[in-house]
Amino acid sequence: MTIQIVPIQTSQAATLLDLSLRTFNDTFSDQNTPENMEAYVSEAFQLNKLEKELANPDSNFFFIYTADQLAGYLKVNINDAQTEDIAENALEIERIYVDSAFKGQGLGKLLMEKALEIANEKKRTTVWLGVWEKNLPAIGFYQKQGFKKVGQHSFWMGDDEQTDFIMAKVLL
Repeated sequence: MTIQIVPIQTSQAATLLDLSLRTFNDTFSDQNTPENMEAYVSEAFQLNKLEKELANPDSNFFFIYTADQLAGYLKVNINDAQTEDIAENALEIERIYVDSAFKGQGLGKLLMEKALEIANEKKRTTVWLGVWEKNLPAIGFYQKQGFKKVGQHSFWMGDDEQTDFIMAKVLL
């Protein structure tokens, strides 16, 4: 099976929006109220916002395809595009999502490898991410990839204050 990881172009923002909404809802809708989900996605996933993010030179987006089918995406940030200042010389994995139809095929690991490759290319010494404390499958995945919990912060899903763990991996 052919797997490709390719940069997302600004002209593909609508495709990214559709995939973002689908994967976010698949991941979090069972554990959050419809009202809080709608409040969050209506702000976080707007076409013009995604277009601005895609145009930011300090953010990189990638689609992953398997057998020419869109299966997921990755977003990484450096410098001021990072959502927080966690470590010096760091790269943030802001989003790493695989469509539910393609889970269990190792695609998340390939996207993680792509993020680490970018970190090495950009000579970053730390890779970090935020993950919801209740997203146990993701936490387990990140731990298997060598990430360790280094802190936490609040994350607002609508009017629900939730806790995200900050996990980081130091690169040698």
